[in-house]
Amino acid sequence: MSNLLPPNHPPVPKQKIGVVLLNLGTPDGTDYWSVRRYLKEFLSDPRVIETPKWLWWPILNFFILSVRPQKAGHAYAQIWDREKNESPLRVITREQTENLARRLEGEDIVVDFAMRYGNPSTQSVLEKMQTAGCQRILLVPLYPQYSATTTATANDKAFDALRAMRWQPAVRTAPAYFDDPAYIATLGNSIRDGVAKLDFEPDLVITSYHGMPVDYLKKGDPYHCQCHKTTRLLREYLGWDKERLMVTFQSRFGPTEWLQPYTDKTLGELPKKGIKKVAILAPAFSADCIETLEEIAMGGKDTFLEAGGENYAYIPCLNASQGGMDYIETMVRRELQGWV
Repeated sequence: MSNLLPPNHPPVPKQKIGVVLLNLGTPDGTDYWSVRRYLKEFLSDPRVIETPKWLWWPILNFFILSVRPQKAGHAYAQIWDREKNESPLRVITREQTENLARRLEGEDIVVDFAMRYGNPSTQSVLEKMQTAGCQRILLVPLYPQYSATTTATANDKAFDALRAMRWQPAVRTAPAYFDDPAYIATLGNSIRDGVAKLDFEPDLVITSYHGMPVDYLKKGDPYHCQCHKTTRLLREYLGWDKERLMVTFQSRFGPTEWLQPYTDKTLGELPKKGIKKVAILAPAFSADCIETLEEIAMGGKDTFLEAGGENYAYIPCLNASQGGMDYIETMVRRELQGWV
């Protein structure tokens, strides 16, 4: 193409296709100000907190951001990757990105990742891709179940960045994959393998999903139904009885009612019912993070054992495992059909 350009024409990069893995986000450190910046961006998102801004702004800035960063920073410190000085979410998402890039090598595809909150920002990644000649970009929100609080706001941030571009690339967004047979098989195999590696036989396996206010469900968010469908399909794939695999919801915030049953309360009540051996996983997450490693693997274990439980095990997310990456590659290649 360069031979056809008129004299003094700016360089035109070779056309490429971009693939961006989108995840929630993470603070850059465990200190007060790093966590505060992250929480402010996260909790200022109207997709996440639907309380009217005039009411929420003073609550957030005068109360929540005065005390919550210290508590959250302590929690992040429990699971922080000291060697890389990053949160596990960023480390794992980068591993997924690099692994996918190797799998797609040689097809003029640029693979990168971006965070809805924090760094690397969605805007910076999309601008870098556009400059590199990516005139077609696939956005891949790494959320199996759709919610306005996750998938939609991740896409919103990308659209905001695109809106400021003079030469805007064509864009596709990958759909939620909560009931994709290939995903169910991959997750089901990870559960079966995870249980097989334990030195005890669980009385119950819990699928703990990130919660949301009940009001969001009533307004039409499909997340709750998709979570239950994922677990039902997993149960059918594994051939388990209904009593062996249950759904709970974690990470509630504030005084309003959230989706139930609550994970922490369930873990505190199970030993009283004679269920003293439990395995748990978090199918709403594609990569382990503070909600899985600190809240579930650590905090959940303490709650369960203190209530009289005997054995407790956390089954990791798919992360950059062979099966997890096989699925991400399959999904991305499917969504790129017609472009590649």
